[in-house]
Parts: sequence; C-alpha cells; structure tokens
Amino acid sequence: MLALKYLLMTISFGLFAVALALTAFDFSLLFQYRRLLAKGSTENLPIPRPVRWAWAAKLCAVALLPMLIAQGIVVIPSGMAGVRVSQVSGPQPGTLYPGAHFVKPLLEDVVLYDTRQQIFTAGGEEEENTEEQAATPAKSVKAKRNGILTVQAREGLPIGIATTVRYRLDANRLVFIHNNLPRNIEDELVPSVVASTFRDLIPNYTVREVFAVKREEIRRLASDEITKKLGEDGIVVNEVMLRDIQLPPEYSQGLQGLLLKEQEAERMGVETEIQAKQVKIAELQAEASKVQEVKRAEGDAGVRVLQAKAEADAMQYTLPLKQKQIEESRLEAEARKEATIKNAEAAAEAKVIDSKAETERRKLLADAEANRIRVVAAADSERLKSEAVALRQNPLLINKIMAERLSDKIQIMMVPMDGKFFLGDLLHGTPGGGAMTSQSAPAPDDPADDSATNTASR
Repeated sequence: MLALKYLLMTISFGLFAVALALTAFDFSLLFQYRRLLAKGSTENLPIPRPVRWAWAAKLCAVALLPMLIAQGIVVIPSGMAGVRVSQVSGPQPGTLYPGAHFVKPLLEDVVLYDTRQQIFTAGGEEEENTEEQAATPAKSVKAKRNGILTVQAREGLPIGIATTVRYRLDANRLVFIHNNLPRNIEDELVPSVVASTFRDLIPNYTVREVFAVKREEIRRLASDEITKKLGEDGIVVNEVMLRDIQLPPEYSQGLQGLLLKEQEAERMGVETEIQAKQVKIAELQAEASKVQEVKRAEGDAGVRVLQAKAEADAMQYTLPLKQKQIEESRLEAEARKEATIKNAEAAAEAKVIDSKAETERRKLLADAEANRIRVVAAADSERLKSEAVALRQNPLLINKIMAERLSDKIQIMMVPMDGKFFLGDLLHGTPGGGAMTSQSAPAPDDPADDSATNTASR
C-alpha cells in the first residue's frame, strides 16, 4: 500500500508538471510572436495558437484524482496506533492498528500515538539533587520534570524518593485518550499522578518504616494506586519500582549512630548466644561421653555374659557330640568286622564256584575232545572207504599217488584211453616223439567207465 501511495503521488505530480510545461510552452510561443511583432517583421510570421488553458485544467483535474486517493491511504508504522479525526464530526470510534488504512481524503485526519512501553523516571543517577545541579538553569528545568520526589514522613522530615514507572497507552482506548487527556501525557499527566500518589502515601509512615521496615509495602501500595489512577485514563501500568530513598542529613547521621549501636548490640547478642551455645555444647559433649562410658561398660559386661552363656551352651552341645562320635566309631568298627566276614564268606563261595566251574570246564573239554576223536575217526573211516572204492574202480590212482609222492618234478596228465583228442597224435603217432605211454584197460565189471588213464613222464 505504501508503494501504491507513492506511485499515485508520482503520477499526480507528473500530470501537474505536464500541465505546467504545456502552459509554459504556449506562453513562450506567444512571447516570441509579440517580440517579433514589435520589431515589425511580420512577413511569413505564423500566428501562434492561444494558450491551452482547457487542456491544462483537464490535466490538473486528472492529477487531483490520484492525489486524493494517495491522501486517503494512511500507513501506520509498527509500535504506533492511530485515531481518525473527522473535520466535521470529530474523532471517529475505532483504533487504527499498524498497517495500511484508507480514510476519507480532505475530511479525515489520522493522529498517531506511541503504544510501546514508556519509562518515567524520577531521580535518575545522572540527576541527583546536588548544589551543582541546582546552580545550572538547564539542569534545573530537567530536574523539575524528572527530579527526585520530595515528600514528608510522619515526623515532618523531608525524604527524597527515586522511582521508575513503566507504562504504555491502551490501544483500545485511544479515542478516549485523544478526547480527554493532554497531548503530552508523559510530561503532564504521569509525573503528577506519581508525585501525588507518593505524597499522599508517605505521610502515613515514619522515616524508619519508609527506609527499611515497610519499604516493599509502600512500593506495592503506590503501584496499586498509580495503576488504578492511570488505568482510569487508559494508561496501562506494567511496573512501579522504588529505586532509592534519600534521608535527611540529620536523620541520616543519627540513624547511622543508631544503626552502629544496634549492630553492636546485635553483635554482643550474637556473641552471647555463641558462648551459651558453646557451654551447651560442652555440657552435651560431657553427657555424651558419660553416656558412652556407661554404654561401653554395659556392653562389655553383656559381652562377657554372652561369652559365658555361649561356652556353657557349647559344653552342653559338646558332650552329646562326643558321645555320638564314640557311638559312630563303634558302629563303624562293627560294620568293618561284618564286612570282613562277609568278604571272607564271599571269597570262599567264589572259590567253590570257581572249582565247580573248572571241573565243569574240564569235563566239557574232555567231552569235546572225545567227540572230536569220534568225528575224526568217523571221517577217516569214511575217507578210507571212499578211497577203497575209488581204488577199486581206478587201480591206476595208486601209480599217480606214488608218482606224486616220489618227486615234485613229475607231471601227471589224465587222458582217455581211446586217444580221441587233439593231443592223441602227439602221444601216439608223431615222429620223433620221445614220450612214454602206459595204458590200462577198464575193469570188465565196470561197463560205465569208457575212458582210460595214460601216464606220461619226461
């Protein structure tokens, strides 16, 4: 909105400048024409146009429109608030807060008020009430505004009070403030309210109460009263601080002496209390030592009694324990004796069982040997029978057996008697053959045997 306002103002001033330039240009042409006409040179002299007042008026009228619109735009900065004041009906209700607002141009105006926190200080450190400041006229005026407040206590003695008040204007009641309060509130209203409050409150207290005893109470009551009075006028009080209190010189000197005496009395009282506490501590320590000795003696006696009881109880438990140990030893000896007897009986029984087992083993071995002999004899008898049958059927086996037993250099071959095989020629008809052949005919009572055995040796 602020940029729009400046733009409208620029356009308005630009139109006014164009209107002024147009009029000035027409006037310059008319002035040149009259100057040439006065010189008498009228040949080929163009007649100038009249001054374009209508165009200038139109441009000015057009320029007034953006100017009026720009005058109607009001921008309220941060920390401020405004009141609309009409030229016809006076202040209008409602507060204008920070931002852009539109008012009636030429009919309404905006009065700005600072709504931030403000500080009123009476009796600053840089404005102490001294003779040098009183001698300076410029500083005396400043001290009149923010000097130390001088009030009277109940005794009639003057007291200087340095105070600070933090306050701000209530933005919702700016219309009331504009209609009823002076424009310069921080110089005319706040100092008078603060001064009157303290001057009405301090005479109810003595100098001692104001300075030390009831200082916080006075500050609280003054804060409540100032807040109430200024709150009725639309001023919000945030804090009232009572920074310093200046006592009269005579009272200050007397108070210092009194304070010294009180401090001395307090010191003596503190020392007396310390000594009394030390005596009490010594008595308590003696009583504690006595009690500790008594308790220690009682404890030693109790320990000895407990030791005697423990020994008696131990003897009571030791005798049965010894008896139990003797009984256990006797039982262990009997158990070892019985174990020895049982071991001897078991060994005898084991030896009897071993002898019986050995006799049974030998008997089994004899039976096994007799059985083996019988089996071997039966096997030999059977073998002899089979060999007799074989020899009876093949008498040449005797020759073979004897040949085998004579030497291991002799090789025996069994061949058919008829010689019908591929080696027959080698044995019978091959020239140069140096073989020796033995032939045996089969027995006449064995018609089933159709073969013969030939024995050849080299």
